[in-house]
Amino acid sequence: MTTVVSIPTQPLASGPSSDALQQRFGPIFARIGEGALVRERNRILAHEPVAWLREAGFGALRIPVALGGHGASLRQLFALLVDLGAADPNLPQILRAHFALVDGLLGDADAGRASRWMRVVADGALFGAAMAELGPATEVSTRLTPSPSGGWRLDGTKYYSTGTLYADWIAAVAVEGEDRVLLAVEAGASGVSREDDWDGFGQRLTGSGTTRFDNVAIAPDQVLRRSSRSRLPSESFMTVYYQLFHLATLAGIGRAVLRDAVAFVQPRTRTFHLPGRAVPRQDPLVQRVVGRLASLAFSAEALAGRVAASLDEVSAAWQAGATEDPRLLAVEMEAFQAQQVVLPQVLEAATLLFEVGGASATSEARGLDRHWRNARVLASHNPAIQRERMIGDYLLNGALPGDSWNSAFERQRDGAATG
Repeated sequence: MTTVVSIPTQPLASGPSSDALQQRFGPIFARIGEGALVRERNRILAHEPVAWLREAGFGALRIPVALGGHGASLRQLFALLVDLGAADPNLPQILRAHFALVDGLLGDADAGRASRWMRVVADGALFGAAMAELGPATEVSTRLTPSPSGGWRLDGTKYYSTGTLYADWIAAVAVEGEDRVLLAVEAGASGVSREDDWDGFGQRLTGSGTTRFDNVAIAPDQVLRRSSRSRLPSESFMTVYYQLFHLATLAGIGRAVLRDAVAFVQPRTRTFHLPGRAVPRQDPLVQRVVGRLASLAFSAEALAGRVAASLDEVSAAWQAGATEDPRLLAVEMEAFQAQQVVLPQVLEAATLLFEVGGASATSEARGLDRHWRNARVLASHNPAIQRERMIGDYLLNGALPGDSWNSAFERQRDGAATG
């Protein structure tokens, strides 16, 4: 039976307490969790849950109160994302690009431009992403070209377009001359097509398929940022920000594994290799497995919380333009190290879960395999082995995380120039 939840539509009056945020969004998360298994089993896209979150103002969590948002801190945001990930891990992933866009606006030196787009978000708009492309090389081929009638035209194809199926606007990356350009593209604009062709075996409902731009009109005020194509297209703050979404979602999956293991064991009256009635919850081996699951979930959540707290501490400096603050490099290393621990821990938990129930735990009706599939796909989004090498290279040789990318880019550029 679906619980009817009254969804609040007015922003909180001032910077919120964590208790106020939990009271506001906790019932919505519970409602989302009630339908998660049915959506997963039948591949029902999460339009309803996204609408519930939109109506409650979840997308405006980080928007300042003065601009119509809730003014939540980064710690509060990522704590809520763990809760949301436990309900349905597709949802934090759907909103990942949206929140990154918002925090990018908070650090935008152009206050007028930032305010304009933050008010759009405060009014309920959600952003998706159109960044990555398929091709023989890591590059951006999507082009922004001047239009004879003014403004520009956008042409290109993107993949891994997470969240675009649910979005009002799309944060898209294109090139114009020697610039890399971040654009706000209206999702329903003429020439924009969004395809539900993401075929990953986990995170199936994130809308991470193909987005095509065919002669899409772009106005000057839709250009959010320009940067040189010769520079690494990310920096420490946003690298950690994007990584934290995965860590928080994985921590949510770890919590969901523990929840489902306890719910599976408690009512059972049979256990493997024992005659008659036997109560698995009294079995020391089952108790040990559940204890291990609890410890793994605790560790994942604690590490995600530690990185969120560290990022929160440097966010004001980053918003003020201190992009070279040494604390940013320190928190980037924290995120990389947390990744090395959280990924295997949650994958272990999602596998160990099946030790509490034998063959009956593998029933498709229960869908317990979704936890491993979702965690495995999230783990595959990040080059964990490369990050591990970067940690060692930095500690041994002082090499910064972007050094290898910039060196490779310079070699390719020099080779092309002398070709």
